[in-house]
Amino acid sequence: MLKRLLTITLLAFAMAFSGLSWAYDAVMAESYAELFAPVKGAGAGKALHLIPPDVFLNKIKAKELIVVLDIRTPAETGVYTATLPGTLVIPIDVLFTKAKLAQIPTDKTVVLICMSGTRATAAGTALRHIGFENVYILKGGFKALTGYMGPKEANTPPPSMFPVNK
Repeated sequence: MLKRLLTITLLAFAMAFSGLSWAYDAVMAESYAELFAPVKGAGAGKALHLIPPDVFLNKIKAKELIVVLDIRTPAETGVYTATLPGTLVIPIDVLFTKAKLAQIPTDKTVVLICMSGTRATAAGTALRHIGFENVYILKGGFKALTGYMGPKEANTPPPSMFPVNK
């Protein structure tokens, strides 16, 4: 009987305090609530800093200084990557190191790109959350860009079309 009472007491104690291990970071949650507060309705994409391929290309054609940040893996970028001058290639798994964050300019528009836009959306949201307000995401990634332009055109832009980002 004593053994059973001890087992029940320990089980009850464990259950009572197990909720603490499932707690979340309330301060972090509040900061995300603030970040996502403007993400509503038809303006959600703009609030998330998503740029469709046509808008991205129009900015380039208008000679706006844009730095493309390709966050795909070395295996992916070894096949092809953005060809704009000043493109940064920093894989997402090392993007949030102090040295790599220091490479991201704060005085130019930075457009994150990955294959489909999923990783870029996550990384772009996190970068904005830590203070990079100049970060945008190419909506749909390389897939959307090549779908909009065609694969050959998306990977071989005419040199005269793009300004040199310095």
